[in-house]
Amino acid sequence: MATVSQWIEGARPRTWPAAVAPVAAGTGAAIWQLRGLDFLDTGTLLGVVLPRALLALAVALSLQIGVNYANDYSDGIRGTDDERVGPFRLTSSRAAAPATVKRAAIGSLAAGALFGVTLIAVAGIWWALAVGSAAVAAAWFYTGGKKPYGYLGLGELFVFVFFGLVAVNGTAYAITLRFGWVALLASIAIGLLAVAIMLTNNLRDIPTDTIAGKRTLAVRLGDRGTRWLFTATMLVPFVLMVPVMVAQWPVLLVLLALPLAIMPARTVLGGAMGRDLIPVLGATGKLELVFSVLLLAGLVI
Repeated sequence: MATVSQWIEGARPRTWPAAVAPVAAGTGAAIWQLRGLDFLDTGTLLGVVLPRALLALAVALSLQIGVNYANDYSDGIRGTDDERVGPFRLTSSRAAAPATVKRAAIGSLAAGALFGVTLIAVAGIWWALAVGSAAVAAAWFYTGGKKPYGYLGLGELFVFVFFGLVAVNGTAYAITLRFGWVALLASIAIGLLAVAIMLTNNLRDIPTDTIAGKRTLAVRLGDRGTRWLFTATMLVPFVLMVPVMVAQWPVLLVLLALPLAIMPARTVLGGAMGRDLIPVLGATGKLELVFSVLLLAGLVI
């Protein structure tokens, strides 16, 4: 039976910034937009912004943990993780029965759906049920089902769309009931950083994924192409923030996160492989989290 610490490790905490970051960025964009419309006061901040942001965070974290457990289960039963060199996995290590990991995945996704329906009801945006349903389905079918799209090289696209575009714009819209250009640019930036996290894993797993027949984007691009794409996804987000800095100069704070991109980019471009890429995963997650928090601060000031 897996221990509590093993279940936590199996939930892959290093990837959680990919859930926290879009909510932080979307909340910052919403506050900036409400201030520009003269709709922001203490009552709105505490009665609308804070509870809706917390619900959005609960949705994002639940889906992130759910997709991690689903990936653990699906890759484990397929044998994809049998020779992996990355972090601990519950199913392939035999620490937990596959059925138990599957239930954990379904439970996490169900919790995300419940939080999502609550947010939709509070905001009165019932049309978003379709978007939420697509997010839950995408989380499961990344490596689940008969034809998982993660095995076809589409995992990064899923992450970009749902942990970037949908999560950031969805958070901002649930708060303001309006779409905005700041949220759009922020969603692209956060989506790219989330893609960088996935690329770190898939770059490390190119040898074993190739043997297992898992045709990830990294496998398709090859080692060199994946390393250059990773570097681009780490640096382009800073370029995307230039128009936001012009409109709101305190967003210059985001540049304080730039040094955090240097180490992982240099490590990846330097040809690191296998276990040497594990620290890059944590560093990339840290960059995304710090970037989003600094963006939130810059938009709120």
